[in-house]
Amino acid sequence: MTRTGTAGRVDGRTARAERTRAAIVDAHLALITEGDLRPTGERIAERAGVSLRALWTNFADMETLFEASGARVLASQDAAYRPVDPALPLRRRVEEFCAQRAELLQLIAPMARAAAMREPVSAQLHRNRLKHIDRVRDEVTVLFAPELEMAGAGREQLLHALLAAAMWSNWSMLRDGLGLDVDQARGVMVRTVTALLLNAMASGMA
Repeated sequence: MTRTGTAGRVDGRTARAERTRAAIVDAHLALITEGDLRPTGERIAERAGVSLRALWTNFADMETLFEASGARVLASQDAAYRPVDPALPLRRRVEEFCAQRAELLQLIAPMARAAAMREPVSAQLHRNRLKHIDRVRDEVTVLFAPELEMAGAGREQLLHALLAAAMWSNWSMLRDGLGLDVDQARGVMVRTVTALLLNAMASGMA
């Protein structure tokens, strides 16, 4: 067989393996989105149209599947993300930041609920959450740089408070715990972020 023919067979196998992996991740996320927050390997394989053996051939365990699914969720967030202009007045920055956070948190809501159930026993799900936190930290650091600077010695505390207000745990409290609709929950986030920034700025200038 020619080298070209061998390379073609290898490329074909690689492409099929990638399609199988993608189908498994699709199935995993689809089941979660439909309300099956703890889908088993058997249900995922059936939904993907592959054998259970193929599932575990492509993913050594649930942790590796969580990693691939987490990467897919981050990619979906990246596709939906639109940077807020740091030059806007504070009120506009807060409103646009909170509007986008609400949109993105709603986008990942089923996956976040599913992850919360398993994260205490999953190192990978914890790593996935830290990636989300890091991305929001980077955004907040740039978007509210002047206000963070004005906070002086309280800068890190303010940064942590802003992150807590904008992450899934707080959104879940507003939506699932208090039963607020999206607009109401977003309004609470705007009020919280605004109060944090104004209070820290006042303290820093005192």
